[in-house]
Amino acid sequence: MKLDLPALLSLNGGYVDTAGFLALQGLFTAHVTGNFVTFGAAIVLGTSGALAKLLALPMFCLVVIVTRWLGRGLPRLGLPVLPTMLGLKVALLIAGAALAIRFGPFTNGDAWTALATGMVLVSAMAIQNAAHRIHLASAPPTTLMTGTTTQIMIDVADLIGDLPAEARAAARSRLVRMSISVASFAVGCALAATFYAFLNVWCFVVPPVLGLLSMALRTTAAA
Repeated sequence: MKLDLPALLSLNGGYVDTAGFLALQGLFTAHVTGNFVTFGAAIVLGTSGALAKLLALPMFCLVVIVTRWLGRGLPRLGLPVLPTMLGLKVALLIAGAALAIRFGPFTNGDAWTALATGMVLVSAMAIQNAAHRIHLASAPPTTLMTGTTTQIMIDVADLIGDLPAEARAAARSRLVRMSISVASFAVGCALAATFYAFLNVWCFVVPPVLGLLSMALRTTAAA
């Protein structure tokens, strides 16, 4: 699998979402709209973490807005936009890892320690989502795979059929890029589940490392 920036972001997205879900009583830190479902389940089943799931979407939205405003102001300060956003994401991932290791494991998803950890990780993934939409819009999504998987299946169906040569080439190219994105996300999910099983909250040391690799790839690509 080619290791490029979108693929590495997808790997990180799958990892953080899975690790957060396992450690924070079912909280989705990247696929925040999924918390609508888990919030309902927490209310009906009486499990903890309902407040965190309720706060995740407004926190996510607020950070995206701030990231957009920040991105517009950074050039006036002479700072590169995407590397700075990736750096802020890494800082939040480091903070999230520190909180998880210091206060975890979390048996109560609504305790202030779990809430703080969850919202920091949600903020980190909000920055990744905003940076992707603004600066990597031509790349497949890195945190939500439903639409990507749908497009993959559409392209597979079209390639099985009779397509003109130009359309076939475009569909094949898109299929490869999107398949790499989904595979990277899936690998991230598997790694997070495996590391959580053996390391518990220490699994959160991995996302900052992946974030630093993302920054290095961005620097290499821009050089």
